[in-house]
Amino acid sequence: MKPSFLSVVLSAALLASAPVVASAQTTAPAAARQNTASQVVLASSTRILTTLDQRRAEFKSNPAALRQFVTSEFNTLFDGDYAARLVLGVHGRGASDADVKLFGQALTERLLSAYGARLADFNARLKVRVKSEAPLPGGRGVKVDTEFVQADQTVTPITFYARNVGGQWKVFDVLPEGVSFVQTFKTQFDTPLRQKSIAQVAADLKSGRLQVNGSAGGN
Repeated sequence: MKPSFLSVVLSAALLASAPVVASAQTTAPAAARQNTASQVVLASSTRILTTLDQRRAEFKSNPAALRQFVTSEFNTLFDGDYAARLVLGVHGRGASDADVKLFGQALTERLLSAYGARLADFNARLKVRVKSEAPLPGGRGVKVDTEFVQADQTVTPITFYARNVGGQWKVFDVLPEGVSFVQTFKTQFDTPLRQKSIAQVAADLKSGRLQVNGSAGGN
């Protein structure tokens, strides 16, 4: 069975730059490696892959431990506030930083609650090929194109958008097979945000009254 869109997003966001770092490790000094978007999470990616393998039995029997691990890593690598503002789109114009953060946290919590447990079965031994890295227009960050390759040679193209936040590159959008995480949620939350305030939609997400959709098309 093909993994859900959101499961792929979670996996990809956590493991975004591991392959690029590994391939560049022998050609660039440590200081230089830390300054590129595709290489900034070398230590994190290695730790995540190793942890998923070493603690797989524990994570399957203790979902709370997996949730804690995934939440910590996701918050470290993903620029939730910026992604939330992009998801809000026109509904976020003039919104306070507090409301945007509230929405972003609620969305992340609902996403991790609904799909985070599936990472216990994630294949940490897949291979990833980096195709290219290029700056985004207007200095908005960089675009990194990769391919996730499974043992049976099944290939999933995944693109990452990242920007520099306080000297650290963070992912703000993930596109499995060309489908944007940000655009998917922008479409899904357009109607609720037309009907309610950002704070009300965040409360609905947090309580579970409003669910995130696991399909890329929003159905």
